[in-house]
Amino acid sequence: MEQLGREYARLCAAAGAAPQEAVLRQLRGPVGGRLDLAAQSLSLPTCSALGQLLPGAAPLAALALGDCGLSEEGAAGPLTLGLADHLGLLFQGNNLRTMGAEALGKLLRQNKSIRSLTLEWNSLGMWEEGFSFFCQGLRANNFLQRLDLRNNQINHQGAGELAIALTQNNSLQELDLRWNNIGLLGGRALLNCLHSNKTLKRLELAGNNVPGDILKAVEQALNHNQDREAILSEAQNQVNILSKEVLSLKDEKNKQFMDFVDTVDKQKEERARSEKMSVARVSQLQEALDEQYSIMNSLKTKLQMTEAALALSEQKVHTLGELLSAVKQEQNSVAECHFRELQQQKQEGADRESKLLHDLSAASEKNLLLRNQVDELERKCRVQQDQLFQVKQDLTNTTAELKLRAVEAEERLEMEKRRFKQSLEDMESLRVKEVRSVTGSCSCLLVSVAVMQLLCLERFSMFLWQELSQVKAAALAERGRAEEELIKVRSQARLEEQQRLEHLEEKLRLMTESRDEAQNCCLKQKEMVAEAQAKAKQLSLYADGLKRRLEELQQYVDRKEEEKVTELNKVKVELQEQIGHLEAERTAQDGLREKIAALERQLKALSSNHRETLLDKEGEISLLLEKLRMKEAEISRMREEEAQRASFLQNAIMAYVQGSPLGTHSSRK
Repeated sequence: MEQLGREYARLCAAAGAAPQEAVLRQLRGPVGGRLDLAAQSLSLPTCSALGQLLPGAAPLAALALGDCGLSEEGAAGPLTLGLADHLGLLFQGNNLRTMGAEALGKLLRQNKSIRSLTLEWNSLGMWEEGFSFFCQGLRANNFLQRLDLRNNQINHQGAGELAIALTQNNSLQELDLRWNNIGLLGGRALLNCLHSNKTLKRLELAGNNVPGDILKAVEQALNHNQDREAILSEAQNQVNILSKEVLSLKDEKNKQFMDFVDTVDKQKEERARSEKMSVARVSQLQEALDEQYSIMNSLKTKLQMTEAALALSEQKVHTLGELLSAVKQEQNSVAECHFRELQQQKQEGADRESKLLHDLSAASEKNLLLRNQVDELERKCRVQQDQLFQVKQDLTNTTAELKLRAVEAEERLEMEKRRFKQSLEDMESLRVKEVRSVTGSCSCLLVSVAVMQLLCLERFSMFLWQELSQVKAAALAERGRAEEELIKVRSQARLEEQQRLEHLEEKLRLMTESRDEAQNCCLKQKEMVAEAQAKAKQLSLYADGLKRRLEELQQYVDRKEEEKVTELNKVKVELQEQIGHLEAERTAQDGLREKIAALERQLKALSSNHRETLLDKEGEISLLLEKLRMKEAEISRMREEEAQRASFLQNAIMAYVQGSPLGTHSSRK
């Protein structure tokens, strides 16, 4: 502000005039943004200097130039040049007239920041042309809110100009016209302008010779404007509040939606990563399964090879059986020859009857032994039936498990092999015993021993054939065929027992008839026994080779079985671990799906709540708009009623004035 004082002094010095001290003090230290130059009697150079100084200064809250004795020329300068950016102007008591009114009109037309203008105790309404120019500026200004025109000698024509200006002004809220000369016509004009002006809230008309009914009508119109303004402001406030709430809700919803989108994206990324990991693990598992399948295929090929080897061994056993059958045929032919020779020697067997009786007792003992063997065979058949029944149950229980079935089949194969070995050992022991008994018996019983040995060989060969058929049936795991073979074995054993008994009876009868012939055939029988012993030794050697081969095959099968079991256990453990990992991943994916579903439900609930709140707010806005329309309709109706009342009152006043002697005098003039 010191700069303003220096500039003012410079401008005054340039104009050749001395600066006023009071003005310098005010310019150097304005209080609260207010420049107070009231009652300072400003000279024309001071006015011109202020007109040049004030445009460059900061905007002032108020500029007081009241009671300064401004002339028309002095007032026109600062008014038109330097007061365009200040909020409040005070020009009371300066006796402004035509030029001042024109300058104020230009100011109002150009100024866009002035809010208050005080012009009391002037003479703006003395000249109609100057005041009409001021009213035109007021009509063009849409920023002035308060205008004070008290004691300005405004008549009814000036009031009419003011009314015309107020019809187009939308910013003026307070107008003070007290202590002028408006009269009835001016009051009526102002009343009529209030029908179109909705912003004027306060209009002071005291001391203007305006009738009381017009004052009341003006007051009612102002009250309507105030009510309308209050309603509009309230509606605007509510609309602003609702818009703010809607914006806040939108922001919250957008934030929640963005958070939800971020969470969904993160979950999608996690799910994609988990899916990639699961795909990689599944590929690894598939590769491991392929390897296990290749291992299983190799094991299957090895099993097929072992089965082929077993088939070859069975073929060898079949050839051995054929050889045994050939031997049996030869023995039968030899026996027939012996029988014929024994029939020829019937007479020689009488003296050997006692020996034959002794042989008969030995034969009976052997028969008992044979019966015991038959009982053992039946017991073995029952054991085999029980085993077959158990195998049936195991097969029915383990049809879905290939590995357990293979293990059980191999166990059964081992049992059959052990049984076969045991039977071979038993037959070998029996053969050794028979040989020993034959060597220790008398020479007279060589024929019967040879016959019994042949029978034992036949029984041994039949037993070997049955055992081999049973092993083959157990290896092929055919339940029905095994049962049929067991039934055949039982029937054959019974038939063989009957045949053997009959044959023994016939032998006893023939032996009683051929006692004499036995001595002649002892040497031949010894030779046959030696040949049979040699053949038996060969068979035993071949059987030992088969046993060793079977043991080697069994060891090989055991090793492969152990390897297969270990590999299967490893595969099972790996599969269980992989299944556990997959189940854990599945549970994690299920949890993520549940979280996504919960978030979607929350989003749906939030969107539904948001829609409901928006619908409620829209309903409230529509109700407020409806109320506004109703208020406006009511205000328009009240205006129409007031206009009708004013027209009725005007007609009545005109009729009264025309009927009075003053009216007739004025009409004559």
